[in-house]
Amino acid sequence: MRLTHHCTVIIPALNEEEAIGGVIAEIPDWVDRIIVADNGSTDRTAERARDAGATVVDAPQRGYGSACLAGIAAAGETDVLIFVDGDLADYPARMDALVDPLATDGIDMVIGSRVLGGAEAGALTTTQRFGNWLACRLIRLFWGVHHTDLGPFRAITRKALERLDMRDTDFGWTVEMQVKAAQHRMKVIEVPVPYRKRIGHSKISGTIRGTFAAGTKILWVIFKSATARPQTD
Repeated sequence: MRLTHHCTVIIPALNEEEAIGGVIAEIPDWVDRIIVADNGSTDRTAERARDAGATVVDAPQRGYGSACLAGIAAAGETDVLIFVDGDLADYPARMDALVDPLATDGIDMVIGSRVLGGAEAGALTTTQRFGNWLACRLIRLFWGVHHTDLGPFRAITRKALERLDMRDTDFGWTVEMQVKAAQHRMKVIEVPVPYRKRIGHSKISGTIRGTFAAGTKILWVIFKSATARPQTD
């Protein structure tokens, strides 16, 4: 528990046996529950996660968003949900910087910005950097909200997450969350977070096909949301 708030960490994971134990080991003791959403791993990701003390849930439908949704469904009653990748590129030990504004300042969501925090050389590809920049510029153009990153290391209150009604099951997950938060006029801030080279092979940026699919989906989510009927609370 952090500042009287029950906190649950969700880790979407696909073939991360080399890194998952290290990710869980870096998560602070004040976190109440750690859920690893295994997205169809063919290695020992699930076994390593259980050995490290996490709850493992199956997310058999392939896709980043699908894994996140499975983790949310398993979270039960909690005040804050924290999302962190299973490749040890993020620094889980620093998640207090994401959670504290939710608990003390009335913020709905906090995004860890790798752009503001400084990514290790080679941790983000040129394509990733450009895609982040373009997506954030489009969000600002359509909704007047300034972001610097679509970083996966983020925290959100349970109440805010329920209002967003998240649906995307793959590459559009992070941008859908930011777009919907802008549409609902939620209080969202960024905090600088460091970023290091991941352990293992990226399922998205590590291939031309994955990079193209992710970029296309992100732009599709933005333009579809921009042309849809405005949402109201």
